Amino acid sequence: MMAAYVRGALPGSGPLFSKPLGDLTEEDCAALLARAKEAGLKLHYFKRFEELPRVRMTMGFLRGVQPESLLDVGSGRGVFLFPFLREFPWVPVTSLDLLERRVDMLQAIHDGGMDNLHPLRQDICAWDAPDASFDVVTLLEVLEHIPDVEAAVKNAVRLARRFVVVTVPSKPDDNPEHIHLLTKDVLTGLFQNTGCGSLRFDGVPGHLFLIARKNGEEP
Repeated sequence: MMAAYVRGALPGSGPLFSKPLGDLTEEDCAALLARAKEAGLKLHYFKRFEELPRVRMTMGFLRGVQPESLLDVGSGRGVFLFPFLREFPWVPVTSLDLLERRVDMLQAIHDGGMDNLHPLRQDICAWDAPDASFDVVTLLEVLEHIPDVEAAVKNAVRLARRFVVVTVPSKPDDNPEHIHLLTKDVLTGLFQNTGCGSLRFDGVPGHLFLIARKNGEEP
């Protein structure tokens, strides 16, 4: 991931910038890292931290269903997206975010050789992509930020072929950007109003986890 970002963010030519990502050696990666440090690129997003419990739960579910394509809404700093891309490098991933700097970072990763990643600056509430464009849609730590949460849920369900996966905080916190506390009852109502009636809830410390299924799929 770091190598792709450096290659996409910095001008360059030669084997370091033209080799397929999978063919880069340890020496190649070290050389790219040195160039990144010289250019002052921030690389802390690409350190491999221990996966958060909510990310582990999401990844465990996705391993079971083997998605054919993924829409990740509000990818942010890549807390979920980067582990997914590492484990599922063959799956086409569309990443939506409203912040230009986030989209630019992800676009650099695409430009550096991660061809299955397609970042877009779009609003999930209004994006008019065709129905059922994505096998699975993920809304991870996103809905609590969105003023029109009903529109976000409705469009996410419309865009999904099989599943929508959601995580939200399960208790109040002091984050001023969290404008909703979405309880199990609230989420149930939101998803049932879209016709998505088969819901499975689970929990990890501090978070609620939801799998909403479509078209008779088993969550």
